[in-house]
Amino acid sequence: MSEHVTVVGGGLAGCEAAWQLASAGVAVRLFEMRPDVSTPAHRTGDLAELVCSNSLRSDNPENAVGLLKREMQAMGSLILAAARAAALPAGDALAVDRVVFAAGVQEEIGSHPLIAVEREEVCTVPDGPTIIATGPLTAPALLESLSALVGEGSLSFFDAIAPVVAADSLEMARLFRASRYGKGGDDYLNAPMDREAYLRFVEALRGAENVPEKEFERNVPYFEGCLPIEVMAERGVDTLRYGPMKPVGLSDPVTGRHPYAVVQLRRDDLAASQWNLVGFQTRMTFAAQQRVFRMIPGLENARFVRLGMIHRNTFICAPKHLDAQLRLKVQPSVRLAGQLTGVEGYVESAAIGLLAGLSLACELRGLELPPPPPWTAHGGLVRHLTERPPHRFQPANAAWGLMSDPMVELPREKGQRRRAAVAAALEAIVAWRAAVPWVSPTPPIRPAGRGREAEGLAGGRSEP
Repeated sequence: MSEHVTVVGGGLAGCEAAWQLASAGVAVRLFEMRPDVSTPAHRTGDLAELVCSNSLRSDNPENAVGLLKREMQAMGSLILAAARAAALPAGDALAVDRVVFAAGVQEEIGSHPLIAVEREEVCTVPDGPTIIATGPLTAPALLESLSALVGEGSLSFFDAIAPVVAADSLEMARLFRASRYGKGGDDYLNAPMDREAYLRFVEALRGAENVPEKEFERNVPYFEGCLPIEVMAERGVDTLRYGPMKPVGLSDPVTGRHPYAVVQLRRDDLAASQWNLVGFQTRMTFAAQQRVFRMIPGLENARFVRLGMIHRNTFICAPKHLDAQLRLKVQPSVRLAGQLTGVEGYVESAAIGLLAGLSLACELRGLELPPPPPWTAHGGLVRHLTERPPHRFQPANAAWGLMSDPMVELPREKGQRRRAAVAAALEAIVAWRAAVPWVSPTPPIRPAGRGREAEGLAGGRSEP
C-alpha cells in the first residue's frame, strides 16, 4: 500500500474522502489552502464550511436526495453524522447550524491519527494516488494545471448565495411561524404578501442594480436550481409565486387564507439568532439588496448578517474525462470528487467524495470496486457523470431520473412503487458496501444543542 494518499480540498467531498480512506487504514495528507488563501465565497478557514445555504434539502427517503442521505449513512458517512449532530428545526428538510457542523467535521478529521491536515495551496496536480476535491471555486493555478492535463478548459456556471438577517431586527408581529402543510412543526418564519405588495416587490427586483459581470463571466449560464431572485422575476410576474414565494401549504393566521405570496425564513444557527431568506440568492448590489429586501413585511428594519452574492463555479466535463471509478482517463492515479465533477449540492458532493475514497482504498488493496448499482442514488450520480452525452452535460442534483429501475417487480400504485424502489436501493447499497473488506466506523460526533435525531436514521421528510 502507498505510504500516503493526497487529498486536495477540505470541503465536504475532501473531508468525506479522507475519512473513508483513513477508515480503511490508509494514511492521508489533506491539503486545504484556507485561511491563508481564501475564495470569493468562503468566510473562514474551517474545514467543511458551508458557503451557500445551511440546508441539505429533503430528508424524506422517497425524495432522491433523502435516499442519498440514507445510503451515505448506511456506509458510515462523516458528513451525514456531522449534519445530524448539528441539525436545526427546518420542517421537512435537514438544515444545520453551519458553525457546529464545520466544528464537528474538523474535530473528527483533525483528531484522526491517519489524517494530516496541511494548510497550504496546491498549485499543480500531484503525482501518486490523489483525490482532487477543490470544489467549484478551485484556485486558478490548480485549475490551469488540471485543464492542461485534460486538454481543454473547464466548463463553468454561476451559483449564488442568499442573505441572512439577524432575528432581533425582525418585526415578529408581522410574521407567522409554520411549515408547509404542517410538516415538521412551526420551523419557518413566514412573511405574507398581498397582491399589491407582491407586484411592488417584483417591480423593485426588476429595477434593482446588479453587480456588473466581469469579462470572464460573460456568456456563463446560471444553474437552473439556484437562479438569482431577480433573474426569476424577469421571467414573468408570477414566476416567484410558483417558486420560492409560493403560498401553497401555508395559511396566514390573521386572514385564515393562503397569502398571495410568501417569503420564508429558515433558522441559520442553533441559537435562532440568524435567519436565511429561503431561495433568495442574488447578484444585486449590497445597497439594492438592503433597499429591496426591506420591502418584505417584517423585514423593514432588518439587519443583514450576510448579504447575498454570486460567484463563478467550475466543473469538468465528466463524461469526457472520468471513468466509473472517478479516475481521470489521462492520468488514472488522480481521481476527482465533489462539485468539480459536475454534481450539484452539498450532499451530492459529499457522496462523490465517499465513492472516491472507497474506490481508491480498494485500489490500493488490489481490488476493483464496481460502481454502485444503478438503481441506487449513488449509482444514479455515477451514471450522470459517466453516461450523459458530453455535449449536453450540466451539473445535476440527485434525482430519480438518473437512476434505473431496480431488478425487482415494482407495484403499480405510485406511492407503493416509490417505497419499494427505496427499499431496493437501500438493500442494494448495503450489499454493495458489504463487499468492501473493512468497516467504516460510525463517526462518534455527539449532537449539539437541539440537533434533531442526530443518531440513527431519521424519519421521512419532504422538501419544503
